[in-house]
Amino acid sequence: MSPPIPFNARAARTLRERLGMAPGHVAYGMRASYGLTHVSPEHITAWERGSALPTASELTALAGALWCAPGELMGRPRTLVEHRMARGIAAEDVARATGVPLDRYLAMEEAGRWTGDEQQSEKLGALLELPARDFITVTGIEEELARLLTEAVTTRWQAHARAIGRLVGMDRRELREPLRAMQSEYQILMTATLTRAGGDTAAGEAGRRYLTEIVDHFWSQLPES
Repeated sequence: MSPPIPFNARAARTLRERLGMAPGHVAYGMRASYGLTHVSPEHITAWERGSALPTASELTALAGALWCAPGELMGRPRTLVEHRMARGIAAEDVARATGVPLDRYLAMEEAGRWTGDEQQSEKLGALLELPARDFITVTGIEEELARLLTEAVTTRWQAHARAIGRLVGMDRRELREPLRAMQSEYQILMTATLTRAGGDTAAGEAGRRYLTEIVDHFWSQLPES
């Protein structure tokens, strides 16, 4: 089962109230215009209270009923389907623009992992206007980035700058300071572990946690992250 779509309940309620609509009016609009005959005022209330979450199709219809883009009702997009919905683009249009058969594209959304080739991935990133961080996540190469970053901070970052730059679409010269800073941060944690008698459990755990969260540390080092 696909994970739930992130939903901004406060934004939905604010938009509804700004339009002077009751939950019943919104539910009627979703039924009449989008064919979601099961939607009732109780659904709208539950979504706004956070006690239930709309499905992808319900969120799209709700946005239509509230005269807004789906992205206005969502939290930060994380997955392929969420980025597509936030842009208000149909799955058929993504498949056509990237040159991926529709059934294969829908399977990617269901699995939560994009498996297109390099050229198709570039078209996807342009169509969905994906920042580098989101592009890395959606195209499923975050694990490879984590591996390279781990090697960079635990050995010689200079030896890995080119490969990391190629992966994230940056010149390796732009990565000098971020990688140097990350290696310094990691070494400080590990030095604290090694220099204290018997090792410091807290410091050692901090070092392990740093590697676990290394992709987040990397993006935080970049100016536009």
